[in-house]
Amino acid sequence: MSEVHVEFTLNGEPVAIDAPTEEVLLDSVRDRRGLTGSNLGCDHASCGACTVLVDGSPRASCSTFTWAVEGRDVTTIEGVGSIDRLSDVQAAFAECSALQCGYCTPGLVMTTTALLGDDAEPSEATIREWISSNLCRCTGYRMVIEAVQQAAERAR
Repeated sequence: MSEVHVEFTLNGEPVAIDAPTEEVLLDSVRDRRGLTGSNLGCDHASCGACTVLVDGSPRASCSTFTWAVEGRDVTTIEGVGSIDRLSDVQAAFAECSALQCGYCTPGLVMTTTALLGDDAEPSEATIREWISSNLCRCTGYRMVIEAVQQAAERAR
C-alpha cells in the first residue's frame, strides 16, 4: 500500500497528511484530524451527510480521495461556526427546527453555506435544486427550505 503526502488548508489552517493513496477525505478529516462532524451515510456520494467544501464548492468527502485536495482549501462543519458562535446558516437551522435527528445536518449546512456564497438571494426552486443532493428522512424539507431562506435574509 503506497502513501502520498498531501498539503492543503483545513478550516483555515495549513495541514499535511501522509495517507494511503486510496484513502478518502472523509476518513482523513475524521480519523487523522479528529473532525467528526462530517458523517458517513451511504459511502457512495449520494446522501450528502459527508459534504464538505473544497474551494467553496460542496463535495462528497466519502468519494473524494485525500490526494485530490492537494493545495486546495477544505472546510468542514467545524470550520463554519462553533457552539459559542453559530454561523447564520447554523442559527437559522436551529431556529427553524431544520435539524431533527441531526445526522444529515452537517451536510445540509455545508451545502447551504456554498449556495449562499454563490447566490445571496436564491429562489425556492434554486434552494430545492441545491439541497436535492442531501437526503433527510426527518424534516420533509419544508423546515430546511425555511432555514435556507432565513439564513439568506440574515446574511443580507
